[in-house]
Order: sequence, then C-alpha cells, then structure tokens
Amino acid sequence: MTCAGATVTRSLWRLRPGAQRPLSAYGRRISIRFCSSRMTLDNINWAAIDRIIRVDHAGEYGANRIYAGQMAVLHRSSVGPVVQKMWDQEKDHLKKFSELMVAFRVRPTVLMPFWNVMGFALGAGTALLGKEGAMACTVAVEESIAHHYNNQIRTLMEEDPEKYEELLQVLKKFRDEELEHHDTGLHHDAELAPAYAVLKNVIQAGCSAAIFLSERF
Repeated sequence: MTCAGATVTRSLWRLRPGAQRPLSAYGRRISIRFCSSRMTLDNINWAAIDRIIRVDHAGEYGANRIYAGQMAVLHRSSVGPVVQKMWDQEKDHLKKFSELMVAFRVRPTVLMPFWNVMGFALGAGTALLGKEGAMACTVAVEESIAHHYNNQIRTLMEEDPEKYEELLQVLKKFRDEELEHHDTGLHHDAELAPAYAVLKNVIQAGCSAAIFLSERF
C-alpha cells in the first residue's frame, strides 16, 4: 500500500492507513501509520512519547521566551544578530514540537503561563548584566537542554531505535543545534559574566526543576 493521507508535519511524518485507533469526536475510527519506520500510533510507548513531546514543547517555548527577553535588552548591541540567529532556530524547534503535539494529541503543560513570564524575565534579567550575562544564560540553558535531549535519545534507542527513527532524527538535530548555541555563548565571553559559576549553577537548577514539573503537569 502506498503512502496517502495528511501531512502531520512539514518533514517528519507522512500518514497512511494502518492499525486502528479512535481519533474523532464524531465516533469514526481513524488509523494511521508512519511510512518510513515501524512506528504506528498503536505500537508506541504512549507514556514515554507523551512525556517527551510535552516537556520538549515546554522547553522550546521557555527558550523562545528567554531569547525574547534577551533581544528586548540587546537588540541594538553587538551581539543582537547573534542572539537573533539562535532565537530563529528556537522558533523552528517550537514549531516542530507544536506540530507533534497535534499529531500525537499531547496536551501542553499547565505551567505554560508560568514559563512565559519566567523565561522572559530570565532572558531580560541576565541581559541586563551585559552581553556576557546573556551568553552565560545561553550556555547554562542550552547545556541543560542538550543533556535532556541526550537522555531522551538514550531512552528511545534502548527501546527500539528503528521504530522511533524519525523522532530520534529530530531530537538529535535539535540537540546538535542546542550544543552550537552553547558553544556560541562560550565564544562570546559567557565565562566573563559576573559570578559565572554561581549564575550557571542557579540557572541549571531552575532548568532541572522546570523539566521535572513540565514532564508531569
């Protein structure tokens, strides 16, 4: 049977008839399969996928708000274009996870309004310390996110790398881009920020708490 049906995301999933699962509020049963892998909506680890997509969507949303806060302060500075480039990539990450939330019917975390405010405040607050403070924030956050992506990649690889091949490709791509942001922050004098080590540890503790809460609520 050839692939047919709707496009769920721009590049990740194409759908075709497969194992059945009720999806419609009108009582019809819609069944779909992901054609380039063995992954179907009926054979995935729903608890793990639900948790992964929800927390990654929340993380990318928070990262967008951090960069928005940084740009509000630094848009006319020498690092404004650098921050904007990283922000543009984070926008793409958020768009992808927003699409995946629809495809997998994953609810967003109830803490989205909180991450909205806290993300912007963190970005603007560290930017007020100077470009070094903003870059220190970038290093801390992106290191935490990349580490979290690595944990998710490990989980899916241990379960079934062939089944989750396409999702793994997305996670690996985004992980690599977060590491690029981390290195960009170091290149732009993050370690010269006031109390760099303390600032980094505090921000990463906050990231760990945000990940824990967003996975569960």
